[in-house]
Amino acid sequence: MQKIGLVTCEKHPNGIPAEINLPNEFKEKGINAEFVVWSDASIDWKSYDNLIIRSTWDYYTREAEFRAWLKKIIELGVPLFNPPVVIFDNMHKFYLREFANAGIKIIPTIFSDEKDVIEKIEAKLWNKIVIKPAVSAGSYLTEVFEFRPENHLSILNKIKTGDWLIQPFLNEIEEGEISMIFFNKKFSHSIIKKPAEGDFRIQRQFGGLYQAYFPNEELLKIAANIVNHVTEPLLYARVDGLVINNEFHLMELEMIEPDLYFEFSEEYLNRYIEAYLEILK
Repeated sequence: MQKIGLVTCEKHPNGIPAEINLPNEFKEKGINAEFVVWSDASIDWKSYDNLIIRSTWDYYTREAEFRAWLKKIIELGVPLFNPPVVIFDNMHKFYLREFANAGIKIIPTIFSDEKDVIEKIEAKLWNKIVIKPAVSAGSYLTEVFEFRPENHLSILNKIKTGDWLIQPFLNEIEEGEISMIFFNKKFSHSIIKKPAEGDFRIQRQFGGLYQAYFPNEELLKIAANIVNHVTEPLLYARVDGLVINNEFHLMELEMIEPDLYFEFSEEYLNRYIEAYLEILK
């Protein structure tokens, strides 16, 4: 019987609530699956036929350790889904620049390694800006600034500490962030996430409201183009974005450890497992 490790973190050793039954679902397909914590030094990774990253929701706070773990998995020759090359690239959000250069609409973004950042923000006429780390998740270390002259030094001092994305505060977030989930590059389902009143963060821990969403054909075509821009095979991918002036703008293409919202339907989980079986053929 094939044995796979569902890679998680110390905070969720048995998986997140929506995925607790994942091992049982795999077992029904004749696969022995169990949750494994990526940072557990006692684990014999070579004992697994394959590894699937699920909820490594602390990787961005332990970046160096996580990168070392990925390199170890590569050296051991244990197949990882998504592939390590995808994970390495997706960890650092400057990948969005490459998408923009390829003609994909992204949220208006200034990258902190560009010259004359303050002048560029001024030229954009952004009165309110969001600054987020290039390696982060769940609004980690994300801050909102009023763009006034007295704040310029604080902004400059902040972005000198590492790699950052500077974006305008978009009122469209109140209408909801759209997440479109693909398994083996095929569309499965979609969710829209809205922030609590008076907040800009859509995550549940900040009071965000999640609802089923049904994208139209045009939106699905855009999302599929984004996913297919990645040439490597993908067991899973989540396209996150906002509709601005009637056009979809990519916020992130989540290919490491995104929530896949299995709690909305058991069918989504079944599609995920079927996609895993397909990708092995």
